[in-house]
Amino acid sequence: MTISTSFPAVPASGKSSLLMALKDLGCTTMPEAGRAIIQDQVLIGGSALPWADRQTFAELMLGWELRSYHEAGSLEGPIFFDRGVPDVVGYLRVYGLDVPAHTQSAAEQFRYNKRVFIAPPWRKIFHDDAERKQTWAEAVATFEAMVNTYEALGYDIALLPLASIEERAAFVREHI
Repeated sequence: MTISTSFPAVPASGKSSLLMALKDLGCTTMPEAGRAIIQDQVLIGGSALPWADRQTFAELMLGWELRSYHEAGSLEGPIFFDRGVPDVVGYLRVYGLDVPAHTQSAAEQFRYNKRVFIAPPWRKIFHDDAERKQTWAEAVATFEAMVNTYEALGYDIALLPLASIEERAAFVREHI
């Protein structure tokens, strides 16, 4: 049986570090779309970047998440997604952009496990870098948008504690 669960994209929350720890413990993880898309777009001189063309960036994220979703269908055991299809809806809402009907439809049709783990933004570990150019306020707004988006789609939210990676990994393993 496959248990697919998503970790919505909240910057400055330790999500990627947690997923690396879960992978080290033998769990199957699916990679983050946003950072890979940004790296590729910068490399090729593309404009589908969150600071240049958010709508096109969202379309590329949607395609990536749908591909990851389908790929996970052939895998066994718990599968943890760095992001999920609903993240694209939340991302668009954070920036006041229209959510295309096909994006909303994808979020409604391509379902993950009912329980979704969300890591709240954590001021202590907050930092930006070449690919994450968000302010603290944007991190908080993203968190709120992800909670609202996933709840509106009928998911149960499990907030991760502001704790060490090991404690967070134990929390996740206890709650799947």
